Amino acid sequence: MIKIYITEDHEMYLEGLALLLRKQPEIEIAGTSLNASGLLAALPSLKIDVLLLDVHLPDMEEEALIKQIRELRPDLLVIYLTLMRGTRYIHKLLKYNIQGYVLKNAPVEELYTAIRTVCNGGTYFSDEINIMAKDDFRDTITLEDHKVEAILSKREIEVLQLVCMEFSNTQIAEKLFLSISTIETHRKNLISKLGVNNTVGLVKFALKNKLIK
Repeated sequence: MIKIYITEDHEMYLEGLALLLRKQPEIEIAGTSLNASGLLAALPSLKIDVLLLDVHLPDMEEEALIKQIRELRPDLLVIYLTLMRGTRYIHKLLKYNIQGYVLKNAPVEELYTAIRTVCNGGTYFSDEINIMAKDDFRDTITLEDHKVEAILSKREIEVLQLVCMEFSNTQIAEKLFLSISTIETHRKNLISKLGVNNTVGLVKFALKNKLIK
């Protein structure tokens, strides 16, 4: 029996995924959480084989989270579930011994394959991720399968649009009535979530997804 824990901040996706996995006779869902704090609180006492983890959670930056997970459970098998395709994003996380990286739009059979593969001592990355990593497109622009709003918050989109209009952090902070440090955090999160390297990458993403003209 493969015991699995799922952490995913979209409740409908979380419940749907758990329901599908429970249909597999060799899989047991040992628990779920909607955020990083819930996962970290449960992890020390969990007897699980695999953690299915949403790359981006609202209450903790992804790299800080995986560092804490590895401190608590250095040998835990981790499969990331994500919409993100940027290879810069992938390279940043691979150093933390991630066993799998599966796109959320992948067929459920692919997820089953990923789980079985990592439990048998292998690693599994969606075919598209493998192709991108092989070519090493470190400035690849994240492509959306769903609406941009599924990836970015309304505030992040607003900040992105102002960045593309060449407003400085100070000017954006004044326009949105936020602190400069908050704007800096938004810019950092945008670069991380979209898998780009700099402001040029942000502008390319905005143009590609028709967020600016």
